[in-house]
Amino acid sequence: MFCKKTFKFQRTDSTTAEHCCVPLCQASSKYNKVLSFHTFPSDAEIRRKWLVAIRRDNFTVSPHTRVCSRHFKKEDVREPVSETGRRLLIKGAVPTLFAWNDFTLPTSRLGVWERRERPPPDDDTAGEEADMLVDHDYASAPDPAVVDLAFDDNMSLREEILKLKEQVEKLTMNQRFGIHRFVASDKDIRFFTRFASYDLLMRFWALIEPSLPSMISVTQAQRGTFTEPSSTTRSLQPIDEMFMFLNYLALGSKQRDLADRYGVHQSTVSRIITSWSNFLYTVLGSVRIWIPEEKIREHLPAEFKDYADTTVILDCTELRCQCPSSPLLQSEMFSTYKSHCTLKGLLGVAPHVAVTFISSLYAGSISDKQITRESGILSLLRPGMAIMVDRGFLVDDLVPCKIYRPAFLSGRSQMSACEVRETQAIARLRVHVERLIRRVKEHKFFDTEIPLRLFGNINQLYAVACLLTNYENGPLVKAWAKKPE
Repeated sequence: MFCKKTFKFQRTDSTTAEHCCVPLCQASSKYNKVLSFHTFPSDAEIRRKWLVAIRRDNFTVSPHTRVCSRHFKKEDVREPVSETGRRLLIKGAVPTLFAWNDFTLPTSRLGVWERRERPPPDDDTAGEEADMLVDHDYASAPDPAVVDLAFDDNMSLREEILKLKEQVEKLTMNQRFGIHRFVASDKDIRFFTRFASYDLLMRFWALIEPSLPSMISVTQAQRGTFTEPSSTTRSLQPIDEMFMFLNYLALGSKQRDLADRYGVHQSTVSRIITSWSNFLYTVLGSVRIWIPEEKIREHLPAEFKDYADTTVILDCTELRCQCPSSPLLQSEMFSTYKSHCTLKGLLGVAPHVAVTFISSLYAGSISDKQITRESGILSLLRPGMAIMVDRGFLVDDLVPCKIYRPAFLSGRSQMSACEVRETQAIARLRVHVERLIRRVKEHKFFDTEIPLRLFGNINQLYAVACLLTNYENGPLVKAWAKKPE
């Protein structure tokens, strides 16, 4: 520990009082006759050095601002010639003694040659060094044994460098999140994408990869500049972008979480999700999913033998969404069935449980009859067809075809035995459309309330999630799978 120097101040009879502006210094001319107090120099450069030395940034210097002589070296202060004179500072003097350096100056560090004691040169050693310098021949060939040893060392170092490079690449691949990390695990692929296996995912990738050159990013659409894919820079590979989009749907991951996983900015995640939802909506939507009546009968499961003319099984599903602030919009979107604001869509599946119809999403208050009228399904139905619906679908006056629907009591105390058997049979077949809707909602994106900011893109996300069920898994009913010949 060091001992601080202390000063005893004695009150003076002077009427004026000058104070030192240096931090931690309490010197005042009112209590001290020994110290002198000096104004700041007029030279701008020296004044700046004073401010830096006393550690007073953004300090306004006035004509009455003083620094006491305690902070200057003895040789910087010029004593007065007469008793009535004042102490003056030499030109260019800068305060250097402060409380934070214990009012002392650091000792100057000696140079390397000053610190090290060098032994006196030995005459014999000097002569030998001179002989060696004279006798050395720079043009002579090195010893072969030395060359071989150096070559072996060089080769071993190269092999070690290659091994280290491979380790660095493996560590980089393991740390970077992407589809490559889960190639060997179908269980992880199922968790992150809802695809049953890596093989199914790669088959799906092979279907959409040829269409990638026509993909338009959000940035290009906003700028109105549509360039070739090779001229645009990507933060991720296209297959990793697709994997990120599937993570978003399957896990309901937040964009900030995906940005952290993939090592990109959150705005990049947002652009990738929007671009891929529009891209898959266009590519998958261009494939005709409505199956002709002849094909349906050709692959009709045996369970539908009593309802062989069934073309599509219809049902509605609702997605919880954020309530808008407008009371009018709240009343339109409020669903009495869910007791919450929802978006409602009509979904149709073929008897072998493939998605064949997807409507747009409507406000939750819309009725089943109204959504059937507005969805566009009526234009696909023909008189020779039949549809299978739930008891709430009262669309007899809308559709031009036959309707299979569970029977009503219609004021009776009970249904007939024939009606009970028919209701049970229809319910056993209709349950498959509910199972497929459950597959759609296995995408955790639909578990939470859909925020209002996603309403501009929710139709694409919903349609893509429904269409992906045709590619993600095998048959919904394994017994209906076509056995290989």
